[in-house]
Amino acid sequence: MAWSKMMKKDKKDIIKKAKKVKLLASDVDGVLTRGEIIIFNDGEEIKVWNVKDGMGYGILSRISPKIKTAWITGRKSLQVERRAKDMNINYLVQSCMSKKEALEKILMENSFKASETAYIGDDIVDIPILKVVGLSLCPADACEEVKQCVDYVSIFKGGEGVVRDVIELVMKAKNDWKKSLETYK
Repeated sequence: MAWSKMMKKDKKDIIKKAKKVKLLASDVDGVLTRGEIIIFNDGEEIKVWNVKDGMGYGILSRISPKIKTAWITGRKSLQVERRAKDMNINYLVQSCMSKKEALEKILMENSFKASETAYIGDDIVDIPILKVVGLSLCPADACEEVKQCVDYVSIFKGGEGVVRDVIELVMKAKNDWKKSLETYK
């Protein structure tokens, strides 16, 4: 976890919110990827994923399995579906322009509260969901309107480890990060 100089809240407040997290949700394009999309003539999309984010999800599911994960994205892609399966993402919602409604459905299914949710978004379509969650976060290259409404702006850009940064933040707040390091000693 790397503390950003652009944080809107103090570190103690962010850690307090991170301790409550039961659901870690995020956008895909611009968060898990750099936001670039290659589309072949047949419509197949290619996205580039960061292995640090993948490692983070692996650690999270192994050490903190009670924390559920969700990807909520406006686009639909077979590649996203496959990657979500590989990362053991609990909830995948694609072709979604009302991310707040998608989140509300996930919360209801799990009896979670919005205050127990962390969400990572990068663009204006994410603002409604960022305003209702307990811990709101974004990559360093998020649009200015998003940066103004989140608790934490990572020093990492989308597709360059921002999700791993957030996973470490949450796991450290819950005192679970040291357990993950024991695996690699």
